[in-house]
Amino acid sequence: MTEISCKAAMVSFPRLFLGLILGALLSPPALPQRTQDAGKNRDQMNWRVLRPVVRGTRAAVAAGAPLSSEAAMRILHTGGNAVDAGVGGLYAAAVCEFSHFGFGGEAPILIRTAEGQVHSIGGLGTAPRKMTLEFFRSHRQEPEIVQESLRRGHNGGPIPAYGILPALVPGMVDGGLLALRDFGTRSFGEIIQPAIDLADGMPVDGFRSSSIAHAVRIFKLFPTSQRVYLPNGRVPRVGSIFRQPDLARTLRSMMAAEKEALAKGATREAAIDAVRDFFYRGEIGRKIGRFSKDNGGLLRYEDLANFRLEVEEPEMVTYRGFDVYKNGFYTQGPILLQALNLLEGFNLRSMGWNTAEYIHIIVEALKLAYADRDTYYADPEFSEIPAVLLTKTYAAQRRELIEPTQASSEFRPGRFGARQPPHPAFYAGRLRPLTDALASRDTTCLNIIDNSGVMFSVTPSGAWMPSVIAADTGIPLTQRAQSFLMIPDHPNVVAPGKRPRITLSPTLITRRGQPVMALSTPGGDQQDQALVQVMLAVLEFGLNPQAAVEAPRIQTRHLVASFDDHAMDPNLLLLDERIPPSVEAALKQLGHQVERRSRWNSGSAPVAVLKTPNGVISAGADPYGYRYADAW
Repeated sequence: MTEISCKAAMVSFPRLFLGLILGALLSPPALPQRTQDAGKNRDQMNWRVLRPVVRGTRAAVAAGAPLSSEAAMRILHTGGNAVDAGVGGLYAAAVCEFSHFGFGGEAPILIRTAEGQVHSIGGLGTAPRKMTLEFFRSHRQEPEIVQESLRRGHNGGPIPAYGILPALVPGMVDGGLLALRDFGTRSFGEIIQPAIDLADGMPVDGFRSSSIAHAVRIFKLFPTSQRVYLPNGRVPRVGSIFRQPDLARTLRSMMAAEKEALAKGATREAAIDAVRDFFYRGEIGRKIGRFSKDNGGLLRYEDLANFRLEVEEPEMVTYRGFDVYKNGFYTQGPILLQALNLLEGFNLRSMGWNTAEYIHIIVEALKLAYADRDTYYADPEFSEIPAVLLTKTYAAQRRELIEPTQASSEFRPGRFGARQPPHPAFYAGRLRPLTDALASRDTTCLNIIDNSGVMFSVTPSGAWMPSVIAADTGIPLTQRAQSFLMIPDHPNVVAPGKRPRITLSPTLITRRGQPVMALSTPGGDQQDQALVQVMLAVLEFGLNPQAAVEAPRIQTRHLVASFDDHAMDPNLLLLDERIPPSVEAALKQLGHQVERRSRWNSGSAPVAVLKTPNGVISAGADPYGYRYADAW
């Protein structure tokens, strides 16, 4: 592993900043040339980059784990495009990254085609018909579930954080199949093979072994999970072979459904639809629905049978000539777009990267964007989203609220009409501090760009550890319903058939119609905080993807948590330990409540892929979150 000290390379700072950070000059022709103020950035660059950027000319992958990246590369090597590899890598990750998500979870996807169109696929399931506000108001939670939440540092809300009750319809499977059908080139059988191979047997790493060990107590409530994760009643040891035979059988049955359709003369697309029908309207859907009913859950076969995703238009804003794309307002993704609209009115380059002035302006912009998220974002099928949120005019009005010399501790959403939805953190009548549990342990990420310009970005999550396995399918069920609110007048209130407003937030960036970046991260509420910092590090300051994802980051807790008790911690700002003390002191003078965090404990773990007009595709992956990148 290469390790380069920025401090040791301070002889010529401009050359350091533009390239010697990693010992690899970025100089992307697609990005404007930058002039840097060495004095403002000298202290900020006093940190070491652990990994070299990876580069190729055919494709690059940045993923949550080596086995996920290898699965995607395996499909690229056999001629698949970025979507084929992305869906195959997504399904493989659902097998090998079971600590973070599974086949019963969620996966919002963004795709750019070779022709230049950008598409969104929600990849998010809906609430069962029996999931109502009245049910959770009258339901008494199981003491064991409450204890498990507290043991893991979560203040549980009225909707449980664990168990079978927060299960939605699985959305990830249909999202992947829809992406493969409409934008891929390979069959389901071809792209699912790496996942089957992993389910047949894979080496256990320390992260997965530890996640099982921490879930042993709650598995006693769910024998199906105990059978899968505790073979022979024991936690799998690091380096041992972990097998998931039930899941392997389920995946092979899905592959058989495609083969049967093809044998009957179905087209490639129709055969993939046959897989969708087999999962949601066939044997698998019936098993999941029956298991949920028999074990006190709310999910039923009819909920799965009536579920079907469609391709959607993404949300988009232009930032200094770059088109930035996110999924819709049922995700938190548009807050990045709102923040960029606000930041476009400031000369960030003149402030200097990660100076106190720079951090202050970014944090204050994020506070305003999060306030709108926490007040107005919800499933657009159920709630009307203010049409002006992503406009430059609205951003200009909101920008006036940012005080350059004073941090705000107020919750300040925009106002539209006489009535404003209630503050979510007040559902229990008081504010409570957020826990320090890190959401990066419960989500993963996968980004790919190939040499034809096809781009794929996904943020998979849900059905994380500890999960409930549905019968003998090997499929863990999601816990995502906890992201609903229990406030009747709020747009994100729980309701049958509705999607909760989720934190998952993939990102694509193009310029003049050409691919530039694909990036995503785990991290719950701070995903888009991390992503905007990675994006600005590349687009404004010329860092390559590896330097950008390793660089010190900040996070504001001035937001309403999307999980558990939906609490808020006003004006709290967390700084990476590598940010200089002088910057911390200056931020405190501006009124920020500052705390420090280790680089290993940042709560996010981004990955990014960058394509430049000369055909080079570069990728970076956060080593402090054990992410992994590869290129060809």
